[in-house]
Amino acid sequence: MTADDSYRRLDDDDYPAYTMGRAAEMLGATQGFLRAIGDARLITPLRSAGGHRRYSRYQLRIAAPARELVDQGTPIEAACRIIALEDQLEEAQRINAEHRRPVPRHPADA
Repeated sequence: MTADDSYRRLDDDDYPAYTMGRAAEMLGATQGFLRAIGDARLITPLRSAGGHRRYSRYQLRIAAPARELVDQGTPIEAACRIIALEDQLEEAQRINAEHRRPVPRHPADA
């Protein structure tokens, strides 16, 4: 791997750069919270060669609103389901918007 490859990873939202301890610290959560949202299948951390959980920035962005819901008293399973459904809705809306875009017409068809 070259230095350029390493630097590209800095911009990769999916690169599992954060250890469980660092991820928990960044979220202001416990490691148990991260294990629980993994058990609820909200996020699936990648594993290092030694078997340790590693988290990406994308996964931490998914975990943050779940933590907020749990802090407000929502059970963790319900919080994970809410976040997953919101993510699915956002994706469906994006797909629908793509399908609603007008198809460019060929000048000969006009």
